[in-house]
Amino acid sequence: MGSVEEQPADTASGSIAHRVPDLGALELLLAVARLGSLGAAARELGITQPAASSRIRSMERQLGVALVDRSPRGSRLTDTGALVTDWAGRVVEAARAFDAGAQALRVRRDSRLRVAASMTIAEYLLPGWLLALRAGRPDTAVSLLAGNSAAVAERLLSGEADLGFVEGLTVPPGLDSAVIAHDHLIVVVAPAHPWARRRRPLPAAELASTPLILREKGSGTRQVLDTALGGLARPLIELSSTTAVKAAAVSGAGPAVLSELAVGEELGLRRLVKVPVEGVALARDLRAVWPTGHRPAGPARELLSLTRG
Repeated sequence: MGSVEEQPADTASGSIAHRVPDLGALELLLAVARLGSLGAAARELGITQPAASSRIRSMERQLGVALVDRSPRGSRLTDTGALVTDWAGRVVEAARAFDAGAQALRVRRDSRLRVAASMTIAEYLLPGWLLALRAGRPDTAVSLLAGNSAAVAERLLSGEADLGFVEGLTVPPGLDSAVIAHDHLIVVVAPAHPWARRRRPLPAAELASTPLILREKGSGTRQVLDTALGGLARPLIELSSTTAVKAAAVSGAGPAVLSELAVGEELGLRRLVKVPVEGVALARDLRAVWPTGHRPAGPARELLSLTRG
């Protein structure tokens, strides 16, 4: 290669990325120095010889100095090229250390997944998703923290969970979200309850004024029901899990409002009876949530993808 006229570089302004060759160019220069041939260096790096020549010329223009002299006997570094190659070796070694450190961080991140989910999702949807995740990531240790929607938000914001799932009408402050599914709440009673023999749908006002078996405040189910009915009577019983509410309804303790996801088996076996309701829509979105500005990565991102599948 011919000589390159030195041009003064503006070192006082602009990003260093515009003044320093990229790692690919530096690796090419090191290969030329080691192998003594631009063609051999190109083959080692998996690029064509014209592409390698173009990259060397571009680097010379960027630095304003000649780096390589070519002849029929091969490629030889100029004195300036030898000096730049020495610097390039240090930069590439530092980049390799950086890459190794980043890989270690990824391995540590990917070795575990902490999920927080509200009760209905934790009990009836997450087991299938986590089994699918395990098939692709058998070495990832997964922990599941189940609680109401408010508790899920607290765990995400405190750093105790990597990904969360909630059932309420709104997204808790400080979280971003994506809708992953839709759900309906239904009124259910034991077969012996008077509502099981109703000929007409239950008016929304009667449902609102009737003491019900309810989830605790802060749960997505309670929030949806309270908002849809404009208020609720004092609870007949207040319980902290969907399973407990369902068991109380099956026992005949009173009416309950539960996700359709949770009562399919009980309805099929006639252990519970669905009571039609008029004048109110008890629908809700199921959402994946994560701290604002921190999009899920690694196994959390894969689990999010599985929920949409």
